[in-house]
Amino acid sequence: MAAIEILKVSKLLPFLTEDLYARYTVHELDDLKDPSALSRVQAIVGGGESRMNGELFDRCPNAKVVSCFGVGYDGVDTAAAVQRGIVVGHTPDVLNDEVADLGLGLMLSIARQIPQADQYVRSGRWAQAPFPLQRKMTGARLGIVGMGRIGKAIAQRAAAFQMQIAYTARSRKADLPYEFVASVKDLAARSDFLLAITPGGEATKGMINAEVLQALGPRGFFINIARGSVADQPALIEALKNNTIAGAALDGFYDEPRKIGRAHV
Repeated sequence: MAAIEILKVSKLLPFLTEDLYARYTVHELDDLKDPSALSRVQAIVGGGESRMNGELFDRCPNAKVVSCFGVGYDGVDTAAAVQRGIVVGHTPDVLNDEVADLGLGLMLSIARQIPQADQYVRSGRWAQAPFPLQRKMTGARLGIVGMGRIGKAIAQRAAAFQMQIAYTARSRKADLPYEFVASVKDLAARSDFLLAITPGGEATKGMINAEVLQALGPRGFFINIARGSVADQPALIEALKNNTIAGAALDGFYDEPRKIGRAHV
């Protein structure tokens, strides 16, 4: 039986790449030696940031499977895949704990100004004056935008900090004890920390906009561990420059991986 041929459309972790090469004939989209190989490709694989659309599927007419190594698959045109009979798979639950841990880490970092304190010590300024006192996270109000698997894991961790937890989502979760708030703006208005962990895509693009940030206010922090597209990036930059909000801790940007300078203003 001939080896199954697959198309890899993004960088993957070495242990994944090694396993793919051991099992299949792999073609790299960015370094395609034989364009005719696309007609033989039966599967397309990529990371969560990959863009896989109808044009790509048309170039791979015998593709039967799209495998996205990530929780989010907003880069996959699922309608185009379904139209062509292509099955789309992703990897939910694999990184729930890791992302939830990062969310708490970013909240602690922005509240206690840990990166800034580190630079303060490294620059020797601590010998002239103590680092200013910062906010505590314990007992603060946390608003979670998106209450899926990872949102629930974050809420469980935040409860250990005695935080007052509320959330917004497409619908109320009957099995959860936390307060449901219908709109993102209203959730922001009653939050000290507003954390986004909602799926990306057109439905949530720019959800954290100028009005939401205004509602969050000058003592509120925004934390984004969702797609960069969830935040209206120009509005967020303006809010930071004008002290409309207290600060932001960001795991992604709208136009990454383009370097845009300092992440914190």
